Amino acid sequence: MKVEALLFGGVAAFFGAAAALYGVWSRADPAGTAALIVAFGMAALVSFFCAVSYVRHGRRPQDRKEAEVAESAGPVEFFPPHSSWPIVTALGFALAATGVVFGLWLFLIGFGVLARGVAGMVFQYVNRGVGQAD
Repeated sequence: MKVEALLFGGVAAFFGAAAALYGVWSRADPAGTAALIVAFGMAALVSFFCAVSYVRHGRRPQDRKEAEVAESAGPVEFFPPHSSWPIVTALGFALAATGVVFGLWLFLIGFGVLARGVAGMVFQYVNRGVGQAD
């Protein structure tokens, strides 16, 4: 994932430079500057994820010329078969989005449910090794 990290790093650098130049040259349009800053942040986030994945897992078989096809076969990761946390997360997001329209109190309730759902998904199998069966 080193190549992907460098690729998205270049995209992030382009959007960062474009945001800086656009912000200086068009003082009357803060929306365009904000959009370019968001694009920079999203590209930088993907670049950071790819770089961290490369550091953690090393080179992938498809990155090596001497790799065999069978090296990339096998279990990818562990995906929980029965989990209620995605439903809790979706409910929290729906409440938070509705709270934007109807009031801060509903948004805060939705944000709390959303945070609990995300934490539940992240820490659902915290003591579990990668690739272990139930």
